[in-house]
Amino acid sequence: MDKHIIHMDQDAFFVSVEMRKNPELIGKPVIIGGSSDRGVVASCSYEARKFGIHSAMPARMAKQLCPHAIFLRGNMDEYSKASHEITHILRERVPLIEKASIDEHYIDMTGMDRFHGCMKYAHELRARVIKETGLPISFGLSVNKTVSKMATNECKPNGELNIESPRVIPFLNPLSIRKIPGLGEKTFIKLSDMGIRKIETLSLVSPSHISALLGKNGISLLQKAKGIDHSPIIPYSEAKSIGTQSTFKSDSIDVTMIKNLLTAMVMDVAFQLREQKKLCACVTLTIRYSDFEDVTKQAAIPYTALDSVLIAKTKDLFHQLFQKRKLIRLVGVRLSNLVTGFEQIDLYKQSEEQYALCQAMDKIRHRFGSHSIAIASTMKLDL
Repeated sequence: MDKHIIHMDQDAFFVSVEMRKNPELIGKPVIIGGSSDRGVVASCSYEARKFGIHSAMPARMAKQLCPHAIFLRGNMDEYSKASHEITHILRERVPLIEKASIDEHYIDMTGMDRFHGCMKYAHELRARVIKETGLPISFGLSVNKTVSKMATNECKPNGELNIESPRVIPFLNPLSIRKIPGLGEKTFIKLSDMGIRKIETLSLVSPSHISALLGKNGISLLQKAKGIDHSPIIPYSEAKSIGTQSTFKSDSIDVTMIKNLLTAMVMDVAFQLREQKKLCACVTLTIRYSDFEDVTKQAAIPYTALDSVLIAKTKDLFHQLFQKRKLIRLVGVRLSNLVTGFEQIDLYKQSEEQYALCQAMDKIRHRFGSHSIAIASTMKLDL
């Protein structure tokens, strides 16, 4: 039985949220991101894209390509809320949904064609999102996640495309290999140098040859070029999280030491978050007192993976929780409501220096180990 997988993706999501708030931006070249010479483009309107502007482009280059573009720092809090709006609408109406990132979802409608025409139902879902949120969205429907995502990319903006099983290969073959999800720039250059620029050409390469050239990733790309993708839909769950806790050698009421410890703990889990290419939208703090009473408090936050934001929120939760002035035995930090994403989007509200600092520290951790660098205030912790 063929699968029926829907890939739904917001059109220029962050820009669309800004346009919903300020309709005067509609039809204009809008860029979200830092506007300084060190800034990068995090998102841009389709009008801006006509000038060759794209995500991750240096802001300085974007200004040169489109001097009259409107630069906005953006508001991650608003984008997070809009993302939750869309997820809520979809998850109430489908049997199985995966939140793949802040602005895209996969939906498994396999077997539901007996009760609903999958294309008709996908169309109704899209119309519902547009009506209730006022935000544009596109979708692709096909036999697996790879083809449905590629279908979405081909029909954006504001489009719908159904690629049924017999049409998968004819749909894929003429496309550039650039269109394959997960194929990076270095791989593109390597394949292009060998004359492999179209998906059809890639699909004809022998497994042994592509494996020798690109390793396991080559086999995965070859399968995608043939329209094969067995990756499952991973059910969306708010409980998905990462965290850590620490029990003291002796119960303590040393607030300075505890806050320094929380800083070190948050930096550890934030590094794990970035390693997994995830963002979180909820921070939970747990305190266990010496009499084994546990108290917990959590807070929703804009999607982030930056140390500075998470440390500040964790300390704020600590001040709210620590009211009894009793000895503390244990503290725990957990980051939840995770989605796939990159820390760059936090540049909207955080200084570029903070982002650069996280990148530099992560590079040191990769080279010398996860505990090779720390903030000075956490260096003398003895637990």
